[in-house]
Amino acid sequence: MDRRAFLTTLAAAPALALAPRRASAALPKAKVTRVRIHRPPDLNPLFNQSNMIVTVETDIGITGIGEGGAKDTLEQVAGTLIGKNPFQIERIWQEAYIAWFYPPGREKTHALGALDLALWDIKGKALGVPVHELLGGVARDYCECYATSSVRPAGVPANAPLGVKERAQATMEAGFRAYRMGAGDLPIGEVFDTRAVIRRIERDARDARDGVGPDGNWCIDLHQRFDLNDALRACKVMEPFDPFFVEDPVRDEHALMDLPKLRQMTGVPLTHGEEWGLRWDFNRLVEAHDVDYIRATLPNVGGITEMMKVAAMCETHAVGIIPHFTGPIATAALVHCLSTFSGPVLLEYAFGGKTFDYLPEWADFKAGKFYPNDRPGLGITLDPKPLAVIGEVTEPGRRNVFKRPDGSLTHW
Repeated sequence: MDRRAFLTTLAAAPALALAPRRASAALPKAKVTRVRIHRPPDLNPLFNQSNMIVTVETDIGITGIGEGGAKDTLEQVAGTLIGKNPFQIERIWQEAYIAWFYPPGREKTHALGALDLALWDIKGKALGVPVHELLGGVARDYCECYATSSVRPAGVPANAPLGVKERAQATMEAGFRAYRMGAGDLPIGEVFDTRAVIRRIERDARDARDGVGPDGNWCIDLHQRFDLNDALRACKVMEPFDPFFVEDPVRDEHALMDLPKLRQMTGVPLTHGEEWGLRWDFNRLVEAHDVDYIRATLPNVGGITEMMKVAAMCETHAVGIIPHFTGPIATAALVHCLSTFSGPVLLEYAFGGKTFDYLPEWADFKAGKFYPNDRPGLGITLDPKPLAVIGEVTEPGRRNVFKRPDGSLTHW
């Protein structure tokens, strides 16, 4: 190289350094061609919306997997996807949300969330990267879990009666961050005597603390069974035993009024919102810091797209996220989302070592912790043979939306 060529190259170096580089794995052109709705063999009738499985197919041979919704709401929302570019996830989400006469309620948001999971799965697979890389990369090595009354000491038969103390101790020994119990753990349909239950809670709280030890953690779900006064009484009897959190202490309908009051009268950490959906539901409690954690989860909150907006709001106001469990696919997606969230996180583990025939791979769990993995997309392998196809959408649905001059969408 002569002197002139060398100097020319040297002068161009800063500009070359700032020039955009061509992506190593560019997204291909693609369209959504079909959405199928599958019913798994182990559908839980209590949480049936949580376990419906959806597959979103494209014309480039990539299929995304999601979970949630009911057949009718999934069919309604799926029409928004047909013919669309699956990589424009935010645009699809906005159209599905605003293109109805009434704003989506919790049921329709649940379905939108399931389909949103599948779109993120498609994008990760197309680029050959895990979803957590698309969300900014992991901010933690693993997600700690608490066990929902599902850990038993080694060698103890499944039908053998166990007390709170024994369960709590076994949970700590299994590597979980916390043991979780219910409000008296009464069978469904039994008489719920509030005063008797509060006395039982006090005994169980003492046993839970004894079981986890001075350095362990326990938590309790009050299942929205109390009014404000009784919720306060329950929290007061638990204060000496230092719970990690008290979940859903008051009715959902009264939460925005009662939780701020309860917050001022007890020192136990509070969490709420497993039945809620979009970020606007959580906004007031998070901004006022009336809860220590929110129970936002997938797909209920509207999918990964909305979950990350909720997470940003929580990070801004120093509120943690303890999502409610739904199904295995949604749980795998939660690991991707919350691995990238820098605030406090605790996942609910309610599977008790259960395996799923239709999911040879779904999440990496070991010793009370979920670990992010490097498999493309959500990192899920789906075997459709055990599933029953109960619905299919191949035609675009009618959508009433307007566009602003710049092409962004607005309500019709």
